[in-house]
Amino acid sequence: MKGKNVFVFFLTILFILFISLYIGQATGYYKYDNKKNILTKAAIKRYEKDIKAGKQLDLKNYLEEEKNYSNSFSKIGLKTSNFIEVSFNKILIFVFKQVEEEINYKK
Repeated sequence: MKGKNVFVFFLTILFILFISLYIGQATGYYKYDNKKNILTKAAIKRYEKDIKAGKQLDLKNYLEEEKNYSNSFSKIGLKTSNFIEVSFNKILIFVFKQVEEEINYKK
């Protein structure tokens, strides 16, 4: 009985973590942006000056690479979240298929 309680507790913690990460991502709190280049305010001002001066424009002169702040902890968290998401999707699909079969069987 004690092992079952530990398992239920562990599953509950995983579910709460998944829901909190999912809500954080869905509401935009943790925005995963896949853009590799950004245009800063300083680059915009340089661009505007070059237009006024009539210089030849090259996009590479104004775009700056975005810094990568990911580390091993964030990568582990993202992999864990993706694993939990895939697992819950598979479990829910299985459960709803079983419920659908039971409903259709009783008709």
